[in-house]
Amino acid sequence: MSRRLDAALLLDKPVGLSSNAALQAAKRLVRAAKAGHAGTLDPLASGLLVVLFGEATKFAGTLLAQDKEYVATLKLGETTATGDAEGEVLERRPVDAPDAAIRAVLGRFLGTIEQLPPMYSALKRDGVPLYALARRGKSVHRDRRRIEIAELELLGRRALEIDVRVRCSKGTYVRALAEDIGAALGTGAHLGALRRIASGPFRITDATGLDALAGLAEFERDRRLMPLGALLADLPRAELEAAAEARFRNGQAVRLPGLRGGVCAVFGCDGSVIGLGEAALDGALKPLRLVAPGDNRLNSRSQTWRA
Repeated sequence: MSRRLDAALLLDKPVGLSSNAALQAAKRLVRAAKAGHAGTLDPLASGLLVVLFGEATKFAGTLLAQDKEYVATLKLGETTATGDAEGEVLERRPVDAPDAAIRAVLGRFLGTIEQLPPMYSALKRDGVPLYALARRGKSVHRDRRRIEIAELELLGRRALEIDVRVRCSKGTYVRALAEDIGAALGTGAHLGALRRIASGPFRITDATGLDALAGLAEFERDRRLMPLGALLADLPRAELEAAAEARFRNGQAVRLPGLRGGVCAVFGCDGSVIGLGEAALDGALKPLRLVAPGDNRLNSRSQTWRA
């Protein structure tokens, strides 16, 4: 029987499973009534999937906006139809790229760059995913997107494969980045493997795999859940007294001097999460997202979770 559960789970998604399939499996295991996630991983990718349950799903947009970090394997000398190892090989080229040349090329992609989203992506044109059009042999115009590559590091090399670590902004397609790096090297490249190791402040080292989760008793699974407060711990914090909370929940702005401008996590005086607010420099705090009233701190069995 499902239950109301307002929490999150750091899940280590395996290769071969879609993000939705992994989410549904986790939802069944913890018996949650409602679930979502904060950033899709392709079936060929593994790693950190932030799964959201109940009222935590209201924070998906905020979590999606956070930087992501990956370890990617690039196969040099081959381009494919999909930009990854799943696609048909379109071209093979000789590879003459010493490590120093690779590091120099990686450096050219640091900072703000423009990226063309791949046809094999979930972006939609007239309601149809681009990957569906691509499978029919169609290609449509896509606007370039401005993204931020904060870190791009060569980790190692094995013959024609290189491993890189990339920390990037939302909306970055690592598959497209792999192709662009290959083009800049003059060798061509596609994405051979991808693993997400961080999403915002959350790390893969704190994640649990589905098999491990399935092997736990329910109270042990609950210990792996992240309370809403911990999910929002990276945001500035605002605390409201009961009267201000009532006005805030009714959609009214409240005055709370001392907050810096921007999005903040809003808590009641009892420590429960009220939602998200937008703080102005004049001290006005306007509601953005509100969670349903109730004890969203999880029960005592879940308080052992630590970031």
